Amino acid sequence: MSERYEFIDMAETGPRAVRTAFANQVAYCRANDARVTARVVAALGALLDKPASEFARRIAGWKGAPLADALPLRAAGGIHALHLSEAAHELAPIYADAEDINDETVVAGVVRRHDAALLPWLDGPPQTNEAGRSSNFIAAMLWLADQGLPPRFDCLEIGSSAGINLMIDRYHYDLGGVHVGPRPGAIAFTPEWRGRHPPMHEIDITRLKGCDVAPVDLTDPAQALRLKAYIWPEHGIRFARIEAATAAAHEAKPDLVRANAADFVEAELAKPQAAGTTRLLMHSIAWQYIPADQQARVTAAMEEAGARATAERPLAWIALEANRTVHHHELAVRYWPGGEGGQKLAHAHAHGAWVEWLG
Repeated sequence: MSERYEFIDMAETGPRAVRTAFANQVAYCRANDARVTARVVAALGALLDKPASEFARRIAGWKGAPLADALPLRAAGGIHALHLSEAAHELAPIYADAEDINDETVVAGVVRRHDAALLPWLDGPPQTNEAGRSSNFIAAMLWLADQGLPPRFDCLEIGSSAGINLMIDRYHYDLGGVHVGPRPGAIAFTPEWRGRHPPMHEIDITRLKGCDVAPVDLTDPAQALRLKAYIWPEHGIRFARIEAATAAAHEAKPDLVRANAADFVEAELAKPQAAGTTRLLMHSIAWQYIPADQQARVTAAMEEAGARATAERPLAWIALEANRTVHHHELAVRYWPGGEGGQKLAHAHAHGAWVEWLG
């Protein structure tokens, strides 16, 4: 399978789009240090040639847009869940990244034997919650404070999944020597920092509330296992983080509601905003999963609210999203009044390993 990422319309459908989605995911995984996941996705992609199970046939005949639907990651999550639950021991050598393994034969056999268990993994989008991305949110808040916005943040998150990033006020951050948050914190983050450190400011997070169309309850062991299945197995630190986040959720659940992004943003922006507080919308690796009509509604709602924003009650928008053309993630910020045009603040690793600061 090709390791070159081919740019296509996220809304493209049909057999070619399915094949391209799998090839692109392989390239994307390799570019983000996920060799094992790339092997699994490549083996799943090979099933498209002769789909011999209902799981494979449903993938090959996917009715939606496979890239926008993250179809390869839905399928890979199901395979990983079988490995984590020890229901398919033959997968162990692949997940150990052993050489001289015929990945396609192993995965094809697993799919045939576990067809019924795998099918439900195709029914919903992957949940890719990752606490390490919150370092970007905090750095952007420091930058916003440096622009003169009130350093008290009323935070709204869309695509919150399990709400792991709705607990960022419980974590500690070392961002190129700039420390933020309680010590030691429920989780401590020290990403490799490239470039100048972010501005130094005291910031206060007054509220954190988020939404998801299919929220995950970290206090439910079955739902927590599902979330772990979407973690790329190469990145062992992420499993430790999700255990820590689960423990934090048991202490106090994040404020997470079931709603689509557009309904949530419109409702929250209609509420009164305290003077001396910056209202902030944030999201990470979520925008691509939000339907185009909802994206348009969110953008319109933010711009309309931005037109009413004042220096005492400003509005800001932080987005950490994938640039699939260049295989990295970009941290971008807009704010009102004064920063409507937006600014790219950083390039970042998908799971928080490093941040290249541009701001």
